[in-house]
Formats: sequence, C-alpha cells, structure tokens
Amino acid sequence: MLTTRCPQGKRKKSSRKPQGPKKREVLAKEFTCLFCNHEKSVHVKLDKKSGVGELSCAVCGQQFQCGIHTLMEPIDVYSEWVDAADAVAKEAATDRATGSASLTRPGARAPIASREIEDEEDERRYEGEGIVADDDDY
Repeated sequence: MLTTRCPQGKRKKSSRKPQGPKKREVLAKEFTCLFCNHEKSVHVKLDKKSGVGELSCAVCGQQFQCGIHTLMEPIDVYSEWVDAADAVAKEAATDRATGSASLTRPGARAPIASREIEDEEDERRYEGEGIVADDDDY
C-alpha cells in the first residue's frame, strides 16, 4: 500500500480502483466422444430433482446415465462415463487373457467348451440359438 505525506502530518492513502468480483472459469458442457472421437458431440443433461445425469453423443448415439447430487457438474458425469468405459475395457481385456467370459452381464453365456452336453447319443450335435434339433429317425 502506497502512502504519501500531507503537509499537516496526516497520511493519505493512495487511491485504488474498486475491484469487481472474480470471474469464474466456465466449465465445459460439451465433450469429445470416447467411441467416435467427434469433438463437442457429447452433451450432458443434469436433472438435479430426480438425481440423474444423462450423457449422449449426437453422432454415434452412445448414451450413459448415472446418479448425481446437487454439487455435480456436467464434467463429473463425463468423468463417470470415462471411468465406466475404462472398467468395461479392463474387464474385457482380463477376460480375453484368461479365456473366460464374464457371466455378470445379462444374456451372457458360458463358453461352449464348459457347457455340459446332455444328449449322450450324439455328442457332436450343434445347439445354436434358433436351431431346433430333429429327433425323428427316418
């Protein structure tokens, strides 16, 4: 603080301009898609009343939802999406390395080698989805 002397011995404060409020840096609301790599194609919507954050890509149609609280911002939902995508990729990599499939996903089936064949007459019978075995003898 600069001071100057007045002729009568009092100190005079130097004049300063009043400072305005500090400007906050605006956080992004549009992001790059992890799957199609288009910039600013991922839009985030926050519904704080119901506690849901929705994310969707305008180009490839990828969607993601997660639970939010009142202090969360769009970048937090995007970060959750990145973490979830990394976790799925990591799980897939470990499944490929060990040669086993994850049975936690809906519709996932065990590998064919680990399934038991119930028909003892013909062990080489194909049992794919949509294929009906013909049990009639001609």
